[in-house]
Amino acid sequence: MKEKKLKGKIALVAGGTRGAGRGIAISLGEEGATVYVTGRTSNGSISEIGRKETIEETAELVNKAGGVGIPIKTDHTNKEQVKALIDKISSENGGRLDILINDVWGGEHLSEWGKKFWEQDLGKALKMFNNCLQSHLITAYYSAPLLLKSDSGLLIEVTDGIDYRYRGNLPYSLVKSSVINLAVCLSEELKSDGVTAISLTPGFLRSEQMLDYFGVQESNWKDAVKKEEHFIASETPTFVGRAVSHLASDPNIFQKTGKPWSSWKLSDEYGFIDSDGSRPHWGNYYKEKFGENLN
Repeated sequence: MKEKKLKGKIALVAGGTRGAGRGIAISLGEEGATVYVTGRTSNGSISEIGRKETIEETAELVNKAGGVGIPIKTDHTNKEQVKALIDKISSENGGRLDILINDVWGGEHLSEWGKKFWEQDLGKALKMFNNCLQSHLITAYYSAPLLLKSDSGLLIEVTDGIDYRYRGNLPYSLVKSSVINLAVCLSEELKSDGVTAISLTPGFLRSEQMLDYFGVQESNWKDAVKKEEHFIASETPTFVGRAVSHLASDPNIFQKTGKPWSSWKLSDEYGFIDSDGSRPHWGNYYKEKFGENLN
């Protein structure tokens, strides 16, 4: 029987309803972790963007993978709800939290591509900052004292990209690069206590929403390449999920603190593959197509 490298570990995946968050939660479950899955879409409700995936579904997938999934409906922009969540985790686990995955996003419907910043809806931009940046800070704020009690505390900020370059839209770029900087700052605050804080990006994520956008399923996803050529280099949420489970079980993880990491670079290091047996490498693909180095 395969050793469960994270058995006994307590993890919180904030924003675990779908996409990267769901893939991460399942992969942590595969290694035996107890995973608190949080988000705003619970049984009987639909998200702001019309998605039907729920935190309960993700928690059940964690259970099926071999872990313990615990769904708790939480709006991570609400300080009181986040505090109540962390208080619950603390009371149920002796004041300890080993792994925090800050994956809250909710900015799909707020990004206005193809417009200059001053032509965009300022209200949407400010809401994106609240949904996708302030939520991360609030969650880290209340979680930090619990991470300090772990013998190998790990905080991962999930973002898009590994640097501060412009990503084609000012509010989006500012949020995603700020999340990288948040991890850098958190690493400085936490390193004296041995807690690791890093940022992590997937490549072109083949999420449930992206599959629906292109009108394909995982079984025929390559048909979408006719509409978007770069989709050929995409990866499933499992790939970034396995990146996290390998990070969480790495005894030398602290050496990585304060740095931005990518799913493809970690695959090079740890040797994990995607759910279909492939090893997608967005960094190599990007360099071949655009002549720029993302590694």
